[in-house]
Amino acid sequence: MTNASLVATFILAGLAHAPELDTFLFGSFLVIYVLTVVGNLLIMLVIIMDPHLHTPMYYFLSNLSFIDMWYCTVTVPKMLMTLVSPEGSPISFPSCVAQLYSFHFLGSTECFLYTVMSYDRFLAISYPLRYASMMNGRTCVLLATTTWLSGSLHSAVQTTLTFRLPFCGPNLIQHYFCDAPPILKLACVDTSTVEMVIFVNIGVVASGCFLLIVLSYVSIVHSILKIRTSEGRWRAFQTCASHCTVVLCFFVPCVFIYLRPGSKDAMDRIVAVFYTVMTPLLNPVVYTLRNKEVKKALLRLKDKVVHFQSK
Repeated sequence: MTNASLVATFILAGLAHAPELDTFLFGSFLVIYVLTVVGNLLIMLVIIMDPHLHTPMYYFLSNLSFIDMWYCTVTVPKMLMTLVSPEGSPISFPSCVAQLYSFHFLGSTECFLYTVMSYDRFLAISYPLRYASMMNGRTCVLLATTTWLSGSLHSAVQTTLTFRLPFCGPNLIQHYFCDAPPILKLACVDTSTVEMVIFVNIGVVASGCFLLIVLSYVSIVHSILKIRTSEGRWRAFQTCASHCTVVLCFFVPCVFIYLRPGSKDAMDRIVAVFYTVMTPLLNPVVYTLRNKEVKKALLRLKDKVVHFQSK
C-alpha cells in the first residue's frame, strides 16, 4: 500500500480549540484515559476472579471492557500529544495505517459485540428456562470469536480502500487520529468511488447491527410486559437499561460522522470525542454503578485483598 504514496509522515492537527485551553484539555483527557483503563481493567479482574460472574452476560462484558481499554488507547495518547505540540503531532505512514486499522477493528468489533449482548439479553428474558442450554459456554466462545473475526475483516476493507490511494501532496490530517474521512481528503486522485464504498460498508454494518439490536429490545420489552409482578418488570428493565445507554452513546455519534453527506472537520472532531473517549469510560461507570452484582463482587474482592494483607 505504501508504494503508491510519496508522503512518509502525516501531521495530526488535533482538536479545534483555543490555545489557552491546552493545559485544561490535556489534564481532563489524561484523567479520563487513566480512569477508563483502570476501570475496564478492574471489571475484567472482578469477572475473572469472582465465580458468581462466570455467566454469558459477564463473559461478553469482559470482552467489551477489553475492547474499550484498547479502543481509547489507540486514539487518546495521540490526542494528548497534539495538545502539547502547537504545530500538530507527526505520525509515520505505517503508524497511521496501523492506527486506522486498529481503530476500525476495535470499533466494528464493539458494534458486533453490542448486537451479541442484546441477543443474550433477549434469550435471558424471553426464554429463562432454556437460557442455560441455549447460551452455553461453547456458544458464547463462538459468538465472541465471530465478532472479533468480523471486526478484523471489516477493518481490513476500510484500511485497504483508504491507503491504496496515492498521497503526494498535503499531509495535514484535520483530526486527532488517523480516520478514513479526513485522510481521503489528502489523496491525489478522485475519491468519490472509494468514499461511496466505505459509506456503504459502514452503513451496512452499523444499520444492520442497530436494526438487530432494536428488534432484540422490542422482543425484550414485549416479554417484560408479560411479567406479572411490578418488581420483576423493574428488575428486567434495569438489566437492559445500562446496555441501551452505552449503545446509544456509541451509535449516534458514529452515524453522525460516517453516515451523513458532507463533512465538517471541526464538528467531526468534537463529536468523535464522544465515542472514542467518553463511551469507553461509560462502560465501567454504567456497568458498576448500576449493577448490584458487580458491586457485590467488588466488595468480595476488596475483602479478599484486605484478608490477604492482614496475613
